[in-house]
Amino acid sequence: MYNFCNRLAVRSHLILAPHHSHPAPLPMESALFSSSPLSAFVPRSPPSLASRPLRLLSLPFSLLIHHSPPPRGGPPLLPRRLLRRFSPAAYADADAAAASAAESRSSGDRVVARPSSELRMGRPGGSGTGVAGDEKLRSLRELFARPDVAIDAYIIPSQDAHQSEFIAECFMRRAYLTGFTGSAGTAVVTKEKAALWTDGRYFLQAEKQLSPDWILMRSGNQGVPTTSEWLNDVLPAGCRIGIDPFLFSHDAAEELKEAISKKNHELILIKDFNLVDEIWKSRPKPPGKPTRVHDIKYAGVDVLSKLSSLRSVLVENGCTAIVISMLDEVAWLLNMRGSDVPNSPVFYSYLIVEISHATLFVDNNKVTPGVLDHLKSAGVELKPYEEILSEVESLAAKGAKLWLDTSCVNAAIVSIFRSACERHFTRLATKSRKQLNNGASSDLISIKSEDIRNGIPNGLYKVSPVAIAKAVKNKAEIEGMKNSHLRDAAALSEFWCWMEQEVKNNLTLTEVAVADKLFEFRKQQEGFIDTSFDTISGYGANGAVIHYKPTSDSCSFVGTDNLFLLDSGGQYVDGTTDITRTVHFGEPSAWQKECFTRVLQGHIALDQAIFPERMPGFVLDVLARSSLWKVGLDYRHGTGHGVGAALNVHEGPQSISFRFGNLTALQNGMIVSNEPGYYEDHSFGIRIENLLLVKEVDLPNSYGGIGFLGFEKLTFVPIQSKLIDTSLLSPMEIKWVNDYHSQVWEKVSPLVNVAVRDWLWRNTSHAACWTLKSRGKMRTQLMSTCLILSISMFARPIKQQSHSQRERLGIAARGSHLVRVSLELLLGGHLFL
Repeated sequence: MYNFCNRLAVRSHLILAPHHSHPAPLPMESALFSSSPLSAFVPRSPPSLASRPLRLLSLPFSLLIHHSPPPRGGPPLLPRRLLRRFSPAAYADADAAAASAAESRSSGDRVVARPSSELRMGRPGGSGTGVAGDEKLRSLRELFARPDVAIDAYIIPSQDAHQSEFIAECFMRRAYLTGFTGSAGTAVVTKEKAALWTDGRYFLQAEKQLSPDWILMRSGNQGVPTTSEWLNDVLPAGCRIGIDPFLFSHDAAEELKEAISKKNHELILIKDFNLVDEIWKSRPKPPGKPTRVHDIKYAGVDVLSKLSSLRSVLVENGCTAIVISMLDEVAWLLNMRGSDVPNSPVFYSYLIVEISHATLFVDNNKVTPGVLDHLKSAGVELKPYEEILSEVESLAAKGAKLWLDTSCVNAAIVSIFRSACERHFTRLATKSRKQLNNGASSDLISIKSEDIRNGIPNGLYKVSPVAIAKAVKNKAEIEGMKNSHLRDAAALSEFWCWMEQEVKNNLTLTEVAVADKLFEFRKQQEGFIDTSFDTISGYGANGAVIHYKPTSDSCSFVGTDNLFLLDSGGQYVDGTTDITRTVHFGEPSAWQKECFTRVLQGHIALDQAIFPERMPGFVLDVLARSSLWKVGLDYRHGTGHGVGAALNVHEGPQSISFRFGNLTALQNGMIVSNEPGYYEDHSFGIRIENLLLVKEVDLPNSYGGIGFLGFEKLTFVPIQSKLIDTSLLSPMEIKWVNDYHSQVWEKVSPLVNVAVRDWLWRNTSHAACWTLKSRGKMRTQLMSTCLILSISMFARPIKQQSHSQRERLGIAARGSHLVRVSLELLLGGHLFL
């Protein structure tokens, strides 16, 4: 443990400062402590002082962190996007690929990074014809000819019946069929071809996991057709295309139906069974773990109040009932949690809320006596999960006006409701005609005919009101999120302290071992339940796989020659966390530092954004990309997603993304992630992620009476300073880093032990929290510290005669350097060199 003087000296050195000139780095701390991979330390051995001429430099008072200066006589480092054209061997050897890329950059040539699509071209068997190579495809195609199927193509999406992003293992049909385990993707199988669509987060992963029988379709890339466009192209006119209507939202099914009708194709809803289930002989059983009550001190609002508010919205919209199918909406509304889906505290269920009562459709085995009492007190009755269709049909037969969010309620439910409504109105029409024939008043008949005319008036197809209510957190949920993030930050600080020491001791660590160890640290925190998603632990080239998941049989070792990306999160009883940090345990290249710094600039720009209320998130996305765009770089994923309070780590409807179709406005109380990145295929990946709380900001003006919003940080874990090229940062950006690290220290240091606190001290530069007003006091304290240290260093060669002459000269040189630092402090910002 360092004494006060040592710590003060360390922290004074770690202040970031605007880059005005490039003096040699100060070697003060090399006599105090060894270098730390997560710190902005200067070289361990001080440069020679005798050869340096005495000159007066006017500098900002703050000391500079170590950085790589630009080429002498030239501008700051400019990006040179260099990446070798990888052979299959290089594709498999990440370290060699990274080394080749670095070597290519050093030559000064400009080579544009190849898209991942080119790397798959020419690989053996990549035609996607499915010629007898895949037994699963062969078995699936045999079902096409069954009389009760009779289709020419079958579409297999990633979702379950609730349109969940993360699903139980028994519903991972697309993953079973294709071998691709990413959370997003759609498989399409015809009698002759098989193709898989996925987005930019998974291009590299899909390349590795798909067999040659599959065609990889990179959604979003220029020239890549949609599933419907591809089907219209490869199938002759008039074919039958089958889907499981439980796995498609009504809107998605209708869109598909309209698109394929251009070639006179017919959409076939096969709702009695799923074709993949028919060939999946070892399919896991559905989950059956018990549910639990989410305590009111974390939920903030009781179930009766939530149901009452929802019923008021139903009455305002003239509805008598609503079907809620999204699992997180059911869990939030009923203050319940479950464990049916890995990493997500939800349970498979549907909920129908009517004006007078509510019905939960769930496996009764999941409902404990305590949960049953909880539901009864809120007027919620239970019915088996499988009875949802019959209940919807019954409501339609009664003439209920049902609220259905067709963007998420599956096509099977909507189809049943529409069919039942048609039968109901047909009966009404028949009854009306009979009444008219029997001499009933035509006025009475016309009132009923008004309800029957032109389709189905008894359905309101609108976004679920629960979605926004859940996304806007109440005071208790916000408090729980803040508290859980601080405990999570403590666990991460303990983890990074441990990992730094392991790397320093040259111990072998795999990506899986790192993820497992992080789980152990989180598990020690109060209220921890599970991870909020599978930890993304990617070293080197694996870090470029945006949603990479290491496995024990194929993971890499974490070394000191490349970047290491760690994206992880925790599910706590009071909150959900999601954080990404990218570090280097050796010496990063100038290119890696520039890429990291530009990602950091985007992160800072979004964090500091102030914007009018009712602003959709996509408007802010450009802020996070602008610094990368300036040098021709970008990333293939959204910048921010919503996060639930002790719920799903990915929550809608809000987002911050280049996808401008989402017009949901950011509102006070919402939580979103801030995670720009940059990825060089087969080389390295960079991402910096914090969670942000949307909050109202107090401004001197209110143009047009409109309020303005900003962000409050929830995540408090150090950002590695050694990866920052300060020559690229503005004074404002440097101040942001200093202020953030000051907050990290103040909030997290009381939660960790002495050893971890020491690590946190070194990696947060706590001196950055001092303001301009306290510079005089700080200067005096630092000057005193430096003088004490310098005197002790001058005295040591006399007291310790065992030192060699060379060692004594070195110690004296360091002491003289500290004297110069003291003079700099005394003179108010002028340093003699």
